[in-house]
Amino acid sequence: MLSAIKVDGKVLGRRRPVFTDWPVPLPKNTGGEGSSLTLRDLIICVVRHEAGAFKDRQETRRLQKILSPADIRQGLDQGKVTMGDSALDQPIDIEAAVEIALMGFIDGLYYVFLDDVQQENLDERVYLKPNSRLTFLRLVALAGG
Repeated sequence: MLSAIKVDGKVLGRRRPVFTDWPVPLPKNTGGEGSSLTLRDLIICVVRHEAGAFKDRQETRRLQKILSPADIRQGLDQGKVTMGDSALDQPIDIEAAVEIALMGFIDGLYYVFLDDVQQENLDERVYLKPNSRLTFLRLVALAGG
């Protein structure tokens, strides 16, 4: 049974992905191989999972007193090593985050690819396989254009 999907995030014009091989659990009602759901439902699933992960990271940073070598390496890879001193009680409105993500797709701020095929309609059904990869490609506006 298919329980998660791998997600990548890229920004147009950058060589390295923003994130890669990020596992996102799928809704329990998603069946086995070849199962389908709408692109809208898949995006909602990803946004809700990341909102929960963000809350978990805030809590971890609140409790974190020292950095481990692994934390330092991860920070260096991401270009920023922090002690978690940023605002740790940022409220999250999950429904607003979902609406913003869907509106961003509608407005063309990012593209979505499933198994290297661009998905263009939120209400189209997408079919998932055990090795499916979901890629979000964020577009960058041209300055002065």
